[in-house]
Amino acid sequence: MDSVARISTRGYYNLLNGNTLKNNSYYTYPKKDFKELIGSKEFTIMIHGLRNDNAGAVAKVVLAKKRLRRLGYTHPVVGYSYDSNTTGAHLKKYAKRALTTGQRIAKKNGWNLGKFIEDFKANSPKTKIRLMGHSLGSQVILSTLEHLSKKKENEGIVESVYFFGASITEDVPSSKKYGKILQTVVNTKIVNHYAPKDEVLNWANNEKYVKGPLGLNGSIGKPVKKYRQKRVNPKNHRFASYSEVLNSFP
Repeated sequence: MDSVARISTRGYYNLLNGNTLKNNSYYTYPKKDFKELIGSKEFTIMIHGLRNDNAGAVAKVVLAKKRLRRLGYTHPVVGYSYDSNTTGAHLKKYAKRALTTGQRIAKKNGWNLGKFIEDFKANSPKTKIRLMGHSLGSQVILSTLEHLSKKKENEGIVESVYFFGASITEDVPSSKKYGKILQTVVNTKIVNHYAPKDEVLNWANNEKYVKGPLGLNGSIGKPVKKYRQKRVNPKNHRFASYSEVLNSFP
């Protein structure tokens, strides 16, 4: 697998308001790489954050792959590429709208990624699938688990989950609804890498764009048993910085 294999929903959602443009589930690229994954022991899906076009999505997979190799993880790492490069995300005056649209698209992608996982596991039931999400990618993961939780047979369908600079809220791992979803759909563990000095999450929290991000100070309340967290100190909010402080996987 030299090329970067990815599952994509690019062009399915409107970048200005998050409206659905296409009701397709997902497409995979290159197809042969995904055929090779059938019957494999396991693989990891890397899900990027806001303000990533397709090239940005690919770059995140390359970073994840390099870091995981260094940590001795030899299984394939593929990407999940979605419409997160929302209109005006780089401009302060449109930041709130762009983030709201991004969150809307991330939530909708739970159906798409959930569908991929169900389809893949139907063909390859023994293959373990791990999910890594940076920033807004944490919302994609949470919505994916929520989608999967609707069917009893999806219990433990996702092997493990890893959050980095997560933008979902700090009450998720202990909440009645989401705690149960995490505990049921994830087979072994959910690991949250949080950073109290993360400048983007601090800003989002202060501006009340995200009230109490899970990636900032970790979880509140009594989280579910499979949840654990690690305090890290990345240089900044970028995934490149989080991947540098990751010291064990899976």
